[in-house]
Amino acid sequence: MRYIIIDTMNMFFRCKHTAQRGMDTWQKVGMGLHMTLTSAAKEFREHKGDHVVFALEGRNNWRKKFYAPYKLKRSEDREAKHQAATEEQQEEDALFFEAYDDLVEFLDKRTNCTVLQTDRCEGDDLMARWIQTHPDDEHVIVSSDTDFIQLVAPNVSQYNGVKKHLYTANGVYDDKGLPVVDKKNPGEVLPAPEPDWELFFKCIRGDTGDNVFSAFPGARLKGTKNKVGIREAYEDRESQGYNWNNFMLQRWVDHKGAEHKVMDDFNRNMTLIDLSKQPQDIKDAMDVTIANAYSKPQAKMVGAHLLKFCGKYELNNVAKYVDRYADFLNAKLPELE
Repeated sequence: MRYIIIDTMNMFFRCKHTAQRGMDTWQKVGMGLHMTLTSAAKEFREHKGDHVVFALEGRNNWRKKFYAPYKLKRSEDREAKHQAATEEQQEEDALFFEAYDDLVEFLDKRTNCTVLQTDRCEGDDLMARWIQTHPDDEHVIVSSDTDFIQLVAPNVSQYNGVKKHLYTANGVYDDKGLPVVDKKNPGEVLPAPEPDWELFFKCIRGDTGDNVFSAFPGARLKGTKNKVGIREAYEDRESQGYNWNNFMLQRWVDHKGAEHKVMDDFNRNMTLIDLSKQPQDIKDAMDVTIANAYSKPQAKMVGAHLLKFCGKYELNNVAKYVDRYADFLNAKLPELE
C-alpha cells in the first residue's frame, strides 16, 4: 500500500494565504477548499496512492503541558492579531474555520478517506505514528513543514507543495522528476536529506517558530581548534567520546541568570521535536485513534455528496470535473489482516 498523508491544516490555510488580492471572503474560502481538494487529488494521482489520510490538530496539545513556552509566542501573536483585526477580518477568519470544519466533516463522514484526530496530539504526531504503525507500507507526506524531513526513509518521502519539491531518501526532485539544482552551489544538485542530522541540528538550534529555545546558544556548526562544533558532536553520538561529552556537558547562563546544561536542554528538545519521542500515554491514544479508523463504515454515493458540498460553497470547477476527485475520495482503507 502507498498512503498519501496530508497535513490538513497546513494545506488549507496555506491556500488561504495564496488567495488573490481583490477576492472577497467567499471567493477566498472557495479557493481554499478548491485548492485543498485539487491538491489532494493531484498528489494521489501523481504519487500513485492507494489511500489518503488526513491528519488534524488536537485542541489540548500535550507539549504545552510538558514545556510551558511551547508555541506561546505564536498564541500571543494570534491573539494580538485578533484583537487588532477589523470586524470584517474577524468575520473572514470565522468563515474560514467554519469552512475548514465543514471540509473535515465531509471527508470524515461522506468519503472513504481516513481522518485522524486525537485531542492532545498535533497532526504531526499522528502522521508520524501512522508511518510507525505501518512499517511495511510506503508513505508520501504532503506538507511544507520542514519538521517532516526527520521521517524521510526508503519507504517515506515528503512533498512540499510550496517549493514543489519531493524529498526522498535518494535525492530531491521537482514535479518533472528531475533532481533539484542547489541554488547555493550552481551546477550541483541538492543532496538527499540527512534525517538524523536534521533532527539533531534542530534539537540543538531549537525552533523559534514553536518557541523551543536553543540547547546551546551560539554553538558553531563546525568546531575550531579549541571548541567542538555541532557537526563534531553529531558524528561522535554513537561512541559518545570526547567530542560528544565536551559539547553536551557544556553549561551556559540565560538572560535571567539561570544555568543550563546542554545535555538537559537537548533531551528536552528531543522530546518536543523528535516525532518518535512522545510520552507512552500519547502513543497509546494515537494507536486507539488509528485502530478506530479501520472500523469506519464504508461511505456510499461519495460523488453525490461531493456535488452537494460543491453546491454549498460554489465549487463549480470541482463539480464540473467530479470524476477527477472520485478516485481518492472513494479509495478505501484495506481491512486489517
